[in-house]
Amino acid sequence: MRPVTSTYFTKSAPEKRARIPLQGPVLLIVALAAGIAGCGSNAVPKELETHARAGAMLPRLSSDPAGVPWLSWVEPDGEGQVLRFASLDEAGWSPARTAAQGTGWFLNWADFPSVVHLGEGRMAAHWLRKVEGGPYAYDVVMSVSADGGRQWTAPATPHGDGTATEHGFVTLYAVPGGAGAVWLDGRHTAGGEHGEEQHAAGGDMTLRAGGLDASGHPLPEHELDARVCDCCSTAAAASMHGTTVVYRGRTAGEVRDIRAVTLGPDGWSAPVPVGDEGWVMPACPVNGPALAARGEYLAAAWFTAAQDRPRVLAAFSSDGGRSWTTAVEVAAGTALGRVAIVMPDERSAVVSWLEQAADGAEIRYRRVPIKGRPAAVHTLATTSPARSSGFPQMALTGNRLVFAWTRVGESAAIVSASVPLP
Repeated sequence: MRPVTSTYFTKSAPEKRARIPLQGPVLLIVALAAGIAGCGSNAVPKELETHARAGAMLPRLSSDPAGVPWLSWVEPDGEGQVLRFASLDEAGWSPARTAAQGTGWFLNWADFPSVVHLGEGRMAAHWLRKVEGGPYAYDVVMSVSADGGRQWTAPATPHGDGTATEHGFVTLYAVPGGAGAVWLDGRHTAGGEHGEEQHAAGGDMTLRAGGLDASGHPLPEHELDARVCDCCSTAAAASMHGTTVVYRGRTAGEVRDIRAVTLGPDGWSAPVPVGDEGWVMPACPVNGPALAARGEYLAAAWFTAAQDRPRVLAAFSSDGGRSWTTAVEVAAGTALGRVAIVMPDERSAVVSWLEQAADGAEIRYRRVPIKGRPAAVHTLATTSPARSSGFPQMALTGNRLVFAWTRVGESAAIVSASVPLP
């Protein structure tokens, strides 16, 4: 049996929540992989300068309703941090602007801030702030902007439970008159022991939704799922049927498969399975799903190691996430997960993932149609499989894919590059 830690990371002890040191010079050098994966030919990436300062890391990519990519990241700022962002046009990444800054932030390789553009000048940002009560006690903090990120509302917390527990793995999305948010909420876990057995003496981690209105005041909260995996990222996308959220569930028998809920005209739907691998996992794999939308279609990608077979899978939905096609195998064998996904059209998606390689890891991607076999595998770049390398990000602009990831080591940096659609 392949050891667990050789292919994915579990939630265990303090290492899982270790704060990432924000140090090191920024050298924007793309490390291109020389080999060709599968039977595809690798396009030469075009390097994109991000204007990030020394020590920047934790990049996150998203696209606005017009298809413009937006990149956010965290930079050191004296004893605190600053959340910065930029947009991409034909000239490259714009000069960086600031969404938030402060001290006492909780930073984690898998659970990190974001800035998203919601359309018509509306933007939203989130970060995590430590609170007294324990090493893993922190709140979600949000702010919104109505003028394209020039001015931001006062920081506010979308959850009102006031417990000294974990709140994180946030995804932001547009709602009428404000910014929606979905997050993993640990209010019922108070008193539990944080570790391999996951809050054994406390209750379950839940999935909740809320957000801020245009004035920065909290929206009503909703519990979407009463028992979910403790530390896998969430994802959201808006199709013609509403906004769908995907996440990793958790059953009493420790099955950690992917689920979906959708916000429609009648409110939130009940959770439905996206895949049904039956992955029994006694600890959190820290490896959440990705989601994209185009018209009436959704495409999801995720990692699983059910039956001790590490794989990246993908599935499609045409009814707002209420039902899904049979999962397609995108990668297997030495896949590490950390997936991203975009939809160039309504009949296919492009999935990226991290793959174990002889000299570390590779960022790979391939096109996956709704019907038919996935296309050739392409290798974008070499990177590190370490937690500090984070989650490679991918977005779509016109006929090109845009990537961002963290380069680790002495020349630590945020790296960004684009390649033509495969």
